[in-house]
Amino acid sequence: MSATTSSRDLAHAATTPCALPGTPLAQAAAGLDACVHCGFCLQACPTYVNLEDENDSPRGRIVLMRRMLEGDIALDDPAARHIDRCLGCRACETACPSGVPYGELLEATRATMAPTRGIPFIARPILFVFRHHLLLRAALIGARVFRATGLPRLLAKVLPPRLAFPMAMLASTAPSSVVQRARHDGGASPTLPAPQATPSPVSGRTTMLEGCVMSGLFSHVNQATADALSHNGYALCEAPGQRCCGALHAHAGDMDGAKALARLNVAAFEASGADTIVVNAAGCGAMLKQYAHLLHDEPEWAARAQRISERTRDVSEALAAVGPARGALTGGLRVTHDPPCHQMHAQRVVNQPLTVLSVIDGLDVVPLEDADQCCGSAGIYNLVEPGTSDAVLAPKLARIAETRATVLASGNPGCMMQMGAGLLLSGSETTVVHPVELLAASYAATSASTSRTTPS
Repeated sequence: MSATTSSRDLAHAATTPCALPGTPLAQAAAGLDACVHCGFCLQACPTYVNLEDENDSPRGRIVLMRRMLEGDIALDDPAARHIDRCLGCRACETACPSGVPYGELLEATRATMAPTRGIPFIARPILFVFRHHLLLRAALIGARVFRATGLPRLLAKVLPPRLAFPMAMLASTAPSSVVQRARHDGGASPTLPAPQATPSPVSGRTTMLEGCVMSGLFSHVNQATADALSHNGYALCEAPGQRCCGALHAHAGDMDGAKALARLNVAAFEASGADTIVVNAAGCGAMLKQYAHLLHDEPEWAARAQRISERTRDVSEALAAVGPARGALTGGLRVTHDPPCHQMHAQRVVNQPLTVLSVIDGLDVVPLEDADQCCGSAGIYNLVEPGTSDAVLAPKLARIAETRATVLASGNPGCMMQMGAGLLLSGSETTVVHPVELLAASYAATSASTSRTTPS
């Protein structure tokens, strides 16, 4: 936290009644003062748009936060349900003219409420597993084996909706057959430019956040990320000792769990000597960029976390920074792009993913209406608040259908699983992939085509 913010905190504490001294919400209370209740956030908020309740809007929740802070309502008051229903998409931050740090306020409020109300029952075992590396590895191995049987896709079609959706989510993590075909069918053609030479090496050491779900269920995306970075001059080094980024814990109010994981990752990335940390999961990238705020009050870690946050880049940022080499795919894939909330709103990474797609010749990229609206995934929100999650997902699926796209590209595993499950259960033929998968496939396809046409 900056010195300016700390001064505001002290000024706020001196002038505003506080019934919760020393709590995370009290420490973040200066952010409440920035809200002028203008209402610009309302139409940006997916829960307000879908539930049509002022209490389920950002400014409504800010009023609840202030009333909690001042002791007007208890932390376990039924009104706290409106805090629970927030997706944490942070679209309100993009719309807000006053710079309200809503994401920080939400996490601080949930962390303040957690000791009194507890963490939702279904979230507890998930957070426990994600905090313990060996348990998480075992769980993800089991999920991969189960996915390989084909049963998740089959069960998604016959189980009741609440059980079918998790099965469809798991089924949607399998590598896309569309991308696999594109990699092997070849990309160069007489109407497309010849492949470019690989760019000069990028200076400095670069490493990747391997991620938990990414390494466990989306290893094909991690491989595509490494291939695309290598093709564009990045030389990757390893960072042993990485753990879950802690985003799920922070969003749920388990700040101790989030901080413990953050410290492990800061130490791991420091030991790697990397100048740049590339992340292909938008939610994880946003979390790493928040490590400086998360550990600001720990003298041993604050400056170290700040350096890690400053070195973190979304994979699309890293590729756009060097001007990615062109690739090519044949077959005329019709692609639409849905930007993850924590890429667009939390990291403010907007144009770079489109840059990645724009260098792939042979793609027909079509815009997605209301692409800035959340899909309803929000980490484990779709498991904790399934009804609201479904309500938010429905218009997203309708907008995707309008594009008539063969492929939906999105850069976050939770979003890929959420929309992938929705598309699968709706009978759609659209497949969900990470943008970097298409880029890596275009390089592989172009290379394969060149090899076939080059005389021996």
